[in-house]
Amino acid sequence: MAYRLSGVAGGGGAAHRMRRASRRATPDRCRPRRAAHGDCHRATDRGRRRDAQFRACRPISYPAAGGNRWSTAPGETAGGRPGDGRLLRYRVVVERDIRGLPVGDIAAAITATLNDPRGWTAGGAWRLRRVGAGGATDFTIYLATPGTRDTLCQDMPDGYTSCRNGGRVVLNVARWVKGVPGYGASLATYRQYMVNHEVGHKLGLGHERCPGRDRPAPVMQQQTLGRHGCTANAWPYPEGKVRYSGPVGAYDDEIPRREGAYSAQ
Repeated sequence: MAYRLSGVAGGGGAAHRMRRASRRATPDRCRPRRAAHGDCHRATDRGRRRDAQFRACRPISYPAAGGNRWSTAPGETAGGRPGDGRLLRYRVVVERDIRGLPVGDIAAAITATLNDPRGWTAGGAWRLRRVGAGGATDFTIYLATPGTRDTLCQDMPDGYTSCRNGGRVVLNVARWVKGVPGYGASLATYRQYMVNHEVGHKLGLGHERCPGRDRPAPVMQQQTLGRHGCTANAWPYPEGKVRYSGPVGAYDDEIPRREGAYSAQ
């Protein structure tokens, strides 16, 4: 590392400035202000905190449309939550054009959501287990760029929402990174919602509406597009073994315009 000194060579003031410059130039030092704004992904596994601290310093970026090439997460070692329900195996993949969101961290966050006691396994009908490359699967969860989202979903190509299309559960990286305006809860909560909502479609559930003002929104409500008087909620079983739901149906909400490339730099 090179230093530029001013003043008399070897003077105390110059040495002090050199030490300060060295601290500022340290590339591995985290910047909490950037992370606090949601620009960096934080790993949820506390046992990997040291490595996660380094990863969280890496800026997130992605193109408007990626190359439809994927990195696959390994299978979970714990085997999912125990139970007697039908076992569904899923794989987690991240599009390779997405930078700063390691596939292992994304998989850990998704699996933590799906294994949560408030999640889809709480009712006893299903068990969910993440498998790695080469394992038999019932569905795959994709973290995709907005353009690849349109390719995988094969619906109205809005580039904004996430979707489920057959055995594909497609999470739009733009929503994972930015959430939605006015959601009323943290970005972590929104990510839990988008996972549970799209997996809920894979489990056979359709859209629902708000059951009443100031009540929690059902997880199958399209909270990405509006809450219609309800409060944000990420969980299908927030109180235990009884699923929280609302009237069947959807709102005619306008979908925001598609988004382009993103870089935190």
